[in-house]
Amino acid sequence: MRVFGTIMAVKWTGGHSSPVLCLNASKEGLLASGAEGGDLTAWGEDGTPLGHMRFQGADDVTSVLFSPSCPTKLYASHGETISVLDVRSLKDSLDHFHVNEEEINCLSLNQTENLLASADDSGAIKILDVENKKVVRSLKRHSNICSSVAFRPQRPQSLVSCGLDMQVMLWSLQKARPLWITNLQEDETEEMEGPQSPGQLLNPALAHCISVASCGNIFSCGAEDGKVRIFRVMGVKCEQELGFKGHTLGVSQVCFLPESYLLLTGGNDGKIMLWDANSEVEKKQKSPTKRTHRKKPKRGTCTKQGGNTDASVTDEEEHGNILPKLNIEHGEKVNWLLGTKIKGHQNILVADQTSCISVYPLNEF
Repeated sequence: MRVFGTIMAVKWTGGHSSPVLCLNASKEGLLASGAEGGDLTAWGEDGTPLGHMRFQGADDVTSVLFSPSCPTKLYASHGETISVLDVRSLKDSLDHFHVNEEEINCLSLNQTENLLASADDSGAIKILDVENKKVVRSLKRHSNICSSVAFRPQRPQSLVSCGLDMQVMLWSLQKARPLWITNLQEDETEEMEGPQSPGQLLNPALAHCISVASCGNIFSCGAEDGKVRIFRVMGVKCEQELGFKGHTLGVSQVCFLPESYLLLTGGNDGKIMLWDANSEVEKKQKSPTKRTHRKKPKRGTCTKQGGNTDASVTDEEEHGNILPKLNIEHGEKVNWLLGTKIKGHQNILVADQTSCISVYPLNEF
């Protein structure tokens, strides 16, 4: 079932004066956002700014992450530094770590909360032992910027990463080398019949974002070629279960909703979409026709931009017979997506090129 009709975004304002780059929510309903110029803001569930600080040096705040077991503890990356903060009093850092050599793009905490991963512009992933405050692993295999890293839920020694080298990797911390690597561009070329199209060359599969479902075995990757890919971990390797053209421009964000296989995606085309990854994988497994994502996409009719939701604008062939459950014409390039419950109701929070946060209700799901 697709959702029709219009849903307007509520705008949270007054927390930033520059574009918001990242978002995270605590289990107790607190929210945090990081922005360009070193700005960090804490928010209440009603969208009221509760606290604000600016890091010395004014490096962009690229990732914020609450501790699940201690909901007032917040990790924030800015430049090459990770700061630990008490969100109730954003005056000074409780602690800070300088373990990366270049700008950090993403933070991830494992389920036991003893290890923190930080991915940076050099392509390295540093694994920090939070309790002992030292680096226990330095994972270096990406040949370009490592844009995203995520520990797998229920598997505290395993993580996945992706980067602008177009590679996706599966890691085990027992080994210094990845267990499995795939090159998105090479895999795409092997699937295509004949030479690469000009569109492929103009939009290479630079991997921007990775998200792991709560089960720990299914993860998604969004890339510059507009494609959304779904992988399944099979022991020490992964298999691509699904790949489809989700956006007309690069996919900047992918985000599984908690405890589900519903996948949010956001793109440079200003669209936000919701997909049922589980049902699509099941349909693909049952169908005798494989690789439906190779079909030539057709353009659907687009609505005007402006934060409206209209799922009827998506033509079936545009996504290779895979239909989004929801299609939001947000109108701004998406910097960060977060699916979280606010006052008991599921919402989508969006950071974009503006200084405000957009909140879309997701009551139907």
